[in-house]
Amino acid sequence: MTIPNSAEIEELRREARDLIGQWRDAARFQPRSDNWMRGFDGDFSRELAKRGLTGLTWPREYGGQGRGQLARLAVNEELLRAGAPVAAHWIGDRQIGPAVMRHGSPELRKEILPGIAAAQFVFCLGMSEPDAGSDLAAVRTMAVPAAGGWRVSGRKIWTTGAHHATHIYLLARTQRGDRKHEGLTEFIVDMDTPGVSVAPIVDLAGEHHFNEVTFSDVFVPEHRLLGTVGGAWRQVTEQLSFERGGPERFLSTYPLFALVLEHAGPEHRAAVGRLVARLATLRRLAWNVAASLDAGAAPIVDAATLKYLGNAFENDVVDFARQTARTGTPALAEACAQALLASPGFTIRGGAADVLLSIIAKQETRP
Repeated sequence: MTIPNSAEIEELRREARDLIGQWRDAARFQPRSDNWMRGFDGDFSRELAKRGLTGLTWPREYGGQGRGQLARLAVNEELLRAGAPVAAHWIGDRQIGPAVMRHGSPELRKEILPGIAAAQFVFCLGMSEPDAGSDLAAVRTMAVPAAGGWRVSGRKIWTTGAHHATHIYLLARTQRGDRKHEGLTEFIVDMDTPGVSVAPIVDLAGEHHFNEVTFSDVFVPEHRLLGTVGGAWRQVTEQLSFERGGPERFLSTYPLFALVLEHAGPEHRAAVGRLVARLATLRRLAWNVAASLDAGAAPIVDAATLKYLGNAFENDVVDFARQTARTGTPALAEACAQALLASPGFTIRGGAADVLLSIIAKQETRP
């Protein structure tokens, strides 16, 4: 593993801040909490790609930048702190690209990775199902062998950004058996394939970012298989390290936090100090996860720990903001309301709290 030097990291941060500043000055986006999921702007993502700030972690031969997760962490901290609209490239860049690099065939890498790196491909995640909840091993979507590939039928739900997506990562069952963790397989599917349909799910705030995706006898070419047939459980748990272990698990509410700090008085000094100390610790945990990923490991427990603690921090920021908003400005009250409406999803997406605690509890004792 090559650890980037401080000059390299600072240059990446400056590049990200420069683009953010240009778009903010031109009023091309409104900073707000949870924009990594709610803020979709393909133009912004493509501008990041032109500056080499997407696809940082895979080789140049596949359209990437040949850097590591630590470099990506630095860029993403800047984007999240600013509340930038990064949803168009986030899922593909965060976990699908690394998964394809680790488990995809050479053909699949050449087909998929350059499109993600250029922010031309938009990915959504076909994991959760109506009757499965957070239990990914309980999926019922079936993929059966067909001439030249597979036929898929089933439903996925809470699929963020499916109405924008060009591709979907799909977890499907290719074999039934007594052990539900076995017989699962991963695929990459074009969203415009006949038989794929998307139905919107509008949340209580009136926003549309969730969807239900139905697969009705959808044909998936054989080369779109990701990894090995029946081997998806190990692959998907590894992939969740990328999903759970990033700074979006504790920086979703940072735009609100920054605004709160402007209005906090002397009576809030102790509470602010505790939140800042927790934030520093979470940043260090994220650094550890990124370093482990760069070393080729799958830090499943560390990522679960980061998400669990990070979600608690995000919700505590909202609670603190509600207290200070009583004496703050209308802008603070509005920012608090936005974050509050988004907050129920913090502890669900990417794995509910009880699932994370189960993973943490089962970890091997470390010396």
